[in-house]
Amino acid sequence: MLVRSARLIEAELDLLEPFETSFGVERRRRFLLLRLETRDGLVGWGECVAGREPLYSSESVATAEWVLAEYFLPWLLDLRRPSAETFGRLAARFRGQRMARAVVEGALLDLWAQKAGRPLGEMLGGRRRRVEVGVSVGIHASPDRLVRRVGRYLDAGYRRVKLKVRPGWDAVPVAAVRRAFPDVEIWVDANQAYGPSATGRIRRWASRSRVAQVEQPFPERAIRAHAALVRGAGFRVCLDESIVDRPSLEDALGGRALTSLNVKVGRVGGLRSALDLGRRARAAGIAAWVGGMLESGIGRAANVHLASHAAFGLPGDLSASDRYYADDLLERPFVLGPGSTLEVPRGAGLGVEISDRAVRRATRRSRTFRA
Repeated sequence: MLVRSARLIEAELDLLEPFETSFGVERRRRFLLLRLETRDGLVGWGECVAGREPLYSSESVATAEWVLAEYFLPWLLDLRRPSAETFGRLAARFRGQRMARAVVEGALLDLWAQKAGRPLGEMLGGRRRRVEVGVSVGIHASPDRLVRRVGRYLDAGYRRVKLKVRPGWDAVPVAAVRRAFPDVEIWVDANQAYGPSATGRIRRWASRSRVAQVEQPFPERAIRAHAALVRGAGFRVCLDESIVDRPSLEDALGGRALTSLNVKVGRVGGLRSALDLGRRARAAGIAAWVGGMLESGIGRAANVHLASHAAFGLPGDLSASDRYYADDLLERPFVLGPGSTLEVPRGAGLGVEISDRAVRRATRRSRTFRA
């Protein structure tokens, strides 16, 4: 299988509503798409989840685009037998750049699964036909508005909600949601917004509101602070930004700093690394789940395939396409189904049909590389 061309697309989609976290407010999602075409006419797609600004991680659309254009795509087009493994060995020479690596690997795995005539999830070892999902809810102008928004998601069929929190927006809004919905499963996510001295305060308000999980409250390197929160906690303590590869997971496991793991494909460098981390967490008795990064339907499809694997036991942040976008990039968007689930695509590769019209409309600029 020889790759004939690689098209790198900088795209933008308007969010249905602003999405606010401790990092800031996002109204439009700027991201990169990669379209690979082989000499025998197969087309593989990948989505790079780096944001417009380097807030969630050190990567951004601009840095990922530069690395892809200057190094990764020329390397890929020079390979006699391009595969995720061979590309991965080349890319491993570079430090970091995990989101840029992940988009190339994702497109290659899509091609190889298509060539084998099998769904991507099946190629990864997944067996589920449907995956359980939850919904992530950003910071709102008031607790009342947050409660109304959560109510609409519950009416739509979601069973688990994750609330974004930060200092000054935590105890009161979370308690308001708990009062309004006594039986719903609540997770909270701070995206590193607290200092280690907040351990006691977090434990108190999370316990009072019967929060099931607290995600990444402290800075990514603050392993001891997370371990202190784990001790005596009546909720799961989840790590996200702290875990970027197997060594960082082993350090966290050794320090007993987590009881749950959020695995995001872009953050950890690709689907194969994500699966490895999920398996390792499961072997250690740690609950793992697949996180999202406001992906379009292309990245969402890859996440859903990954979540079909038994390594991931908790509902992921993968919600239906209409959670974020009015007009996604798929001909048939993901729809929330029975039991707060999404169907795993059954076609070969990603198993979804990309809308050329929607991609053209979302494209801000593109560049094609040829072998």
